[in-house]
Amino acid sequence: MTETKYPQLRIVPTRFLNPETTETLLGKLYTIDGIRRLVLNGPNLPATVPYGPARGEINDNTNRRIIKVCGEDYLLHVQVGAILIEMETASVIPHVKAACDEVFADKFPYGITEGIYMRSNMTTTDYAKYGIVDDERILGMSDPKSKQRPVILQGTK
Repeated sequence: MTETKYPQLRIVPTRFLNPETTETLLGKLYTIDGIRRLVLNGPNLPATVPYGPARGEINDNTNRRIIKVCGEDYLLHVQVGAILIEMETASVIPHVKAACDEVFADKFPYGITEGIYMRSNMTTTDYAKYGIVDDERILGMSDPKSKQRPVILQGTK
């Protein structure tokens, strides 16, 4: 892994998050100043069944839907199982923990660990997918199988 100068957190709930919980948590995290990047990890929820006897048919999973984050519509195409966050400084960590406590408190337990979870340098995959990029926030965040760029939310706080 490459070294990064920004602290990173990994939030892992004990179960997959439904879209409403994901939307609520992202709304609270978005209001926190000092968060640079955020990645939602989990299994893909494809629009069509990728294999088996129903291959090519519409996959009507209720967890694949549009959620609102900071006033923008975002297609949630993963079942969120972990959230990776990169922050400007470590002073943001208590605010992130408070937001998680507020959202998860009565529902289920979760864990937060500090470490290095996202790359901060351009990878070969980044270069192959995007070429030379000006916005360093997308570095190390590319999914080789995805056909879309990372979503960058730029609303006002």
